[in-house]
Amino acid sequence: MSSTPYHGIIPPLVTPLVSRDQLDLDGLEQLVNHQLHGGVHGLFLLGTTGEAPGLSYRLRRELISRVCRQVDGRIPVLVGITDTAFEESLQLARHAAEAGADALVLAAPYYFPAGQTELTSYVEHLVSELPLPLMLYNMPSLTKIWFEVDTVRRLAEQERIVGIKDSSGDLDYFERLTSLRSIRPDWSFMIGQEILLPEAIRMGGDGAVAGGANVFPSLFVDCYDAAVSGNETVLSERLEQIRRFQKIYDIGKYGSRFIKATKCALSLLQICDDFMAEPFQRFHPADRERVFQLLTPFIQTASTLDQQASTSAEKVV
Repeated sequence: MSSTPYHGIIPPLVTPLVSRDQLDLDGLEQLVNHQLHGGVHGLFLLGTTGEAPGLSYRLRRELISRVCRQVDGRIPVLVGITDTAFEESLQLARHAAEAGADALVLAAPYYFPAGQTELTSYVEHLVSELPLPLMLYNMPSLTKIWFEVDTVRRLAEQERIVGIKDSSGDLDYFERLTSLRSIRPDWSFMIGQEILLPEAIRMGGDGAVAGGANVFPSLFVDCYDAAVSGNETVLSERLEQIRRFQKIYDIGKYGSRFIKATKCALSLLQICDDFMAEPFQRFHPADRERVFQLLTPFIQTASTLDQQASTSAEKVV
């Protein structure tokens, strides 16, 4: 089991909405409770799955405040501060600290792709003013730039940087990242692609920022536990279940389908609304029915795992 502060299953929380600039408050409360009862090891707000770039700054602040207040220190809360403007990242970080968050998460600023020297300086300048520890976020498919390993090695000199989440899907790159543990044994190395969790653990990683854990948190927690304990029988079973669950991500034809499918599933489970931040739209009825058909076989199994996870979580809390 990892001894780093940020490890295990940390869902990139969806942002429940009822309109363009209004949170689904009941849904948000239910969603956070769903994660806590499922035994997750932390929450990541305002990531890709949280539709952060499509949300107003007012709403982002409200989300942070409400989640931190509800979690009340039971598990770490990490807050995404990625933005195109340095000052906006800094202001959101300050709000997160005031609200009681534990750490911040930063991807490369998007739109204008920076060079590695510029990216390094940018992070160094920002981290010197941040009020909380920072985790880097490698998301090249959306930011158009990698945190190259040499860049990460240089940034590892910054004591306030505590790890990296990699969503590239490149396991060779991830393995090279984990080699940096020799210079930063306190770092957390998190994988973004949930299905790659076992390989990441074998390479020395600490867990996954798993979007599917929004829907079935205990399934992913069980997979993580099996991976770190070496229980190959349970691990094989949970991986097969996750692969079948992930078929919901194949529904729809746009890049936003992963978030749409996740929100749709949560809506079908009556946890929160599936309203999407502009310019995206929720699934039409035909696609919603396809998600329902794929979810049905999982509901009973997930319910049993949730009950087990809830009992364990209550003992810890």
